[in-house]
Amino acid sequence: MCGIIGAAAPNNVTPILLEGLKRLAYRGYDSAGIAVLDPKTHLIQRVRAEGKVDNLERALWENPIKGFLGVAHTRWATHGEPSERNAHPMASQDDIAIVHNGVIENHEQFRSDLLKEGYVFTSETDTEVAAHLLHRHLKQHNFLTAARLLANQLEGAFALAIVYRQEPDRIIAIRKGPPLVVGLGEDANFVASDHLALLPFTNRFLYIKDEEIADIQRQGVTIYDLKENTVEHEIYISQLDKDSVNRGHYRHYMLKEVFEQALAVENTLDGRISKNHVLESAFGYDTSDCFNKIKRIQIAACGTSFHAGLIGHYWLENIAQLPCQVEIASEFRYRKSVMQPNTLFVALSQSGETADTLAAISKAKISGYEAILTICNVPESSMMRESNFSLLTRAGAEIGVASTKGFTTQLVALLLLTISLGKHNGLDPELEANIISALRGLPAKIEEALALNDLIHKLAALFVDKQHALFLGRGALYPLAMEGALKLKELSYIHAEAYAAGELKHGPLALVDKSMPVIAVAPNNALLEKLKSNLQEVRARGGQLIIFCENPQSFKEFSDDTTLITMPAVDELLAPIVYAIPLQLLAYHVAVLKGTDVDQPRNLAKSVTVE
Repeated sequence: MCGIIGAAAPNNVTPILLEGLKRLAYRGYDSAGIAVLDPKTHLIQRVRAEGKVDNLERALWENPIKGFLGVAHTRWATHGEPSERNAHPMASQDDIAIVHNGVIENHEQFRSDLLKEGYVFTSETDTEVAAHLLHRHLKQHNFLTAARLLANQLEGAFALAIVYRQEPDRIIAIRKGPPLVVGLGEDANFVASDHLALLPFTNRFLYIKDEEIADIQRQGVTIYDLKENTVEHEIYISQLDKDSVNRGHYRHYMLKEVFEQALAVENTLDGRISKNHVLESAFGYDTSDCFNKIKRIQIAACGTSFHAGLIGHYWLENIAQLPCQVEIASEFRYRKSVMQPNTLFVALSQSGETADTLAAISKAKISGYEAILTICNVPESSMMRESNFSLLTRAGAEIGVASTKGFTTQLVALLLLTISLGKHNGLDPELEANIISALRGLPAKIEEALALNDLIHKLAALFVDKQHALFLGRGALYPLAMEGALKLKELSYIHAEAYAAGELKHGPLALVDKSMPVIAVAPNNALLEKLKSNLQEVRARGGQLIIFCENPQSFKEFSDDTTLITMPAVDELLAPIVYAIPLQLLAYHVAVLKGTDVDQPRNLAKSVTVE
């Protein structure tokens, strides 16, 4: 949600800001803008546009602006409709330009006073209130102090980057919630919501912590707390190449990321398993002593990560023999819950900055959990720093809003956690060795599933004129059906729902007719015959059945009126990971055929950093 970039450099920063916005576009947005300080006139120049960054780029061709200092923004509307006048940067008295990620909850209480003082509002945004409040503080205080007073005055979750006409060499950035990172360059320094935006310019970063202020100048960067005390940060050197966020020869980022999953899984396993066991040190120092105390698990997550947690629930109870509860983070954070002793709190997130999951961690920290463990894809993220233990999924940069490799690598990480906890709860070493052996072969099984791409491309044509779809699964494949339904609805805008197949007769069967595609995931497991019985109910009512299965012969009685997709034979435990691949491909190809925006679906954002 929203993207911030700022730069202080010895040459024109407009191209830098524009390139950064393009690299932040994956976060989801509805307008964009740039503000720079003109080195000749010492005036702030702004160009803003509704819609895509391409619109802003065209506007800049028509009205070029240049400056050695500036900020830019992609906006995801929270206050006020998507429009040019509501696009950032916001200004106050032509002295200030400010960009903002997040929500300022108490903005209304200041608006009437500011109007009485003569401030003019040109937008409906909460951000403009912050700009005018800062201008008011600057009448009596220096830039840094005014920014600190503003940060302490505002309530909510927000990140700000500000330029001030009277201080033409400085950007002040404030973090209270959403992420900010400072990039350290050669005779230039930068700030952004995500280090991916800065990779073309530097690989050296400072990750700003919550309730900190960064003073960014060409000559150096100083970090302060909200009392103006300086604080030190270690420099993080990114190993990502600037081209890691390019599509390559793929039409969309999402397709590229689907096909990167075998390598992503291999990287997630690398150095975490030996010949026949999981290396517990992968989760952090002194993990063994903690895991030995754990008697139950609490998982909190959102969206796709929540579905990964539901699958992990089956593994943790079946293999590790530990009771496990999985909850949507936005529900967990507000619910009065009973914390049992010796409970491990597990947070799942791709970005490590998901606002609701971060809030759930904060609740867990004061609730007395034995420890907090984060599984996510971003080192130095807020969740990683806030947790006792962590496991980085190593999926690499994921740009498409619909998570693919983020999901499958989370499942691998959860399976590693299951084995590690199981060893402290009597897990049979032979079973552990068998699971490790299956994990070693997992990348090859994913490649086999990816080979179905052309077949699924043809299958997608069945969905182009459909308005609804039903996904079915049993056991650990039920949460996977939920993930398949989510992918189809968020990419193609087809209404899709998932049910445990045994629930069909308790209501959903009423929806089934000849116009309703019903997708089932049916690996060979102990529930296969039960699932087949449920699918006969669909078939008897004329539903368009599509079954992903290992052995079509086991569905020979369905063959006349059912689409059967042959999947690679896979260990029952790993089926949710391998069967995720064709569901992702199906959603992708349906979206392409329907002409929707695959990488940036409408109304959605990659990193949900506000509540």
